[in-house]
Amino acid sequence: MNIFVLILCILLIACEICVVLTKDILSSIIIYMSFSMIMCIIWTLLESPDLAITEAAVGAGITTLLFFATFKKIHVIDEEVDDSNES
Repeated sequence: MNIFVLILCILLIACEICVVLTKDILSSIIIYMSFSMIMCIIWTLLESPDLAITEAAVGAGITTLLFFATFKKIHVIDEEVDDSNES
């Protein structure tokens, strides 16, 4: 079990670094969502199901959807998709 927790902590640090270094907005959102899901697993392992459910619903669910909706509304996502299609 301790090795699993150590792997999760390493994945959290990797997600933090990747979010900072990634220039693609869509990739950053997906990495942020995976960070929240890893935190959800950690909260479950710490026997705190209320925080795990909240982290899954708010962190990985609602916040990610709000990011997608906001970037779609300001046409950031459309520009990135167009740029990748031209290449």
